[in-house]
Amino acid sequence: MDIRKVKKLLEMIEESKIAEIEIREGEESIRITRYLAPPPAAVAAPQPLPPAGHQPPAAVATDSAAAEPEVEFAHVVRSPMVGTFYRASTPGAKPFVEVGQSVALGDTLCIIEAMKILNQIEADRAGVVAKVFVENGQPVEYNQPLFAID
Repeated sequence: MDIRKVKKLLEMIEESKIAEIEIREGEESIRITRYLAPPPAAVAAPQPLPPAGHQPPAAVATDSAAAEPEVEFAHVVRSPMVGTFYRASTPGAKPFVEVGQSVALGDTLCIIEAMKILNQIEADRAGVVAKVFVENGQPVEYNQPLFAID
């Protein structure tokens, strides 16, 4: 599939209210998904009450309680697809962005390779890169945090 066609599809989807599209051309196919809101959070089932007079066991500290609390960031850039995360355009090149660097709307943050196509991930807001969540060359999942921008 021609990269110009893919770019045109991306532009059309950004301008429309389409959330998802899949196109097949012979043996090749492309699926573009855009979610405007994060998926709904799972709700925990209520715990049954113990019988009257029953003493619950003493609370035991868990790993999650002892773990560092997660820091809140003003904005988190998430992966729009499944693929391989690259911080630079070529191996050994300078990364697109570093922690502490100011970025403007539209600046390239990284590349995600999916199905042998290199997809530039751009900043969707201006700010300062506060954290990089993924190591170079690591696989990423859809909606996985990539960068924190404050």
